[in-house]
Amino acid sequence: MNILVVTPHYLPDAGPSALLYALLSEALVRRGHAVTVIAAVPHYPSGRVPQAFRGRQTRPAVENGVRVIRVPVPTVDRSQMLLRLAQLAVFQLRAAWAGRARSYDVALFSNPWLSTGLPLAVSALIHRKPLVFSIHDVYPNVGVTLNVFRQPWIIRLVAAGERFCLKRAKYVRILSESFGPSLRALGVSEDKLALIYDWADTDLIQPLPRDNAFAREHNLADKFVVMYAGNMGLSQGLEHVLSAAQALSEHADIQFVFVGDGIGRARLMAQAEQRRLTNVRFIPFQPRGRLPEVLATADVSLVVLQRGVGAQSLPSKSFSILASGRPIIASVDGDSDMAKLVARSQAGRCIPPEDPAQLAEAILALRADMTGRWRMGRAGRECAVRHHSPGAAAGKFELLLAAAKDGAPFDLARLTACPDQSRDTDDGTLIH
Repeated sequence: MNILVVTPHYLPDAGPSALLYALLSEALVRRGHAVTVIAAVPHYPSGRVPQAFRGRQTRPAVENGVRVIRVPVPTVDRSQMLLRLAQLAVFQLRAAWAGRARSYDVALFSNPWLSTGLPLAVSALIHRKPLVFSIHDVYPNVGVTLNVFRQPWIIRLVAAGERFCLKRAKYVRILSESFGPSLRALGVSEDKLALIYDWADTDLIQPLPRDNAFAREHNLADKFVVMYAGNMGLSQGLEHVLSAAQALSEHADIQFVFVGDGIGRARLMAQAEQRRLTNVRFIPFQPRGRLPEVLATADVSLVVLQRGVGAQSLPSKSFSILASGRPIIASVDGDSDMAKLVARSQAGRCIPPEDPAQLAEAILALRADMTGRWRMGRAGRECAVRHHSPGAAAGKFELLLAAAKDGAPFDLARLTACPDQSRDTDDGTLIH
């Protein structure tokens, strides 16, 4: 198949979707398909475009077999919502223009409508090509939950934009079972929904030794490290992690480490300084090549979401943590897909969101149970290799995109049971 992928973020961007779409596109190429990606020049999560990518020139290139067309966007301060929307609008205009003359059999678009609605409309209404709409967060619900969308007319506008995209998609890919009810409320029929979980780079991310170069560089080799690695945004509620750190401040060996960037990082650092938390460290975003060492430095990794957000979110970082062979503490709603993933993989513990006391208790319990941590880490690694590798995801997307292209129904049971075609051969052995 000749496949077009349209998404704002692609490697070397730092956002989770950037890595996911790169891994998926490269895996589809390895399966014999031609893949073209239209994305913005690197700018996430800071909003700043590197000097090498600035200017008005569209930049096509072939990267690991994938034809990548990067369109220019302006540098903005992403903490300002209007500027973020303006940056997205520029991307949409230029992505639609870049895709106007592309030849392809089927297209895959990431949501939300605020990111890809215009190029999707060009594909659906002008090219009349079949498309799959991939849902990463349900809009407008997530914006309402985070208090980003406050005005009724904005909520109605975003909902109308999502309905437009959902209606014109042949299939709607969801990464969480919990997305179903909200999407059905937006008019999506059951037979259009396809559940394909996210994936991680199980070749790159291995269960490396706890004592590694990153740990030594940051004087963490002799600490019990509780790590949050990823975007520090609006949906996590990371201030509750600071409260847990404050409660555990008398335990000199426990170190809380935040690795990454995002619009909430400066505020979080200011709160940690105000509370005089000497057991909290902030480390800048690290290059992808260092991710295995970063994750291996953790004794326990955190997945944290505010109350209500977890009902319609399954953070992609979860699968990288599974691949690293480290246990997870998930501070999420008990009925969320994240909680179900932890239970299904047996890779960690779940606690209620926004509860620093229970988070502190869970950390102390895992600190005292080395055998339990090893067992959870091994189970997580095995789950990632079997079910959440790029090859496994590409096999499922191949079936889904082919069904969209041919205008045919797809066999959901076959889709769900698609064997892992990844190059992973790791047997799950852990090194601590």
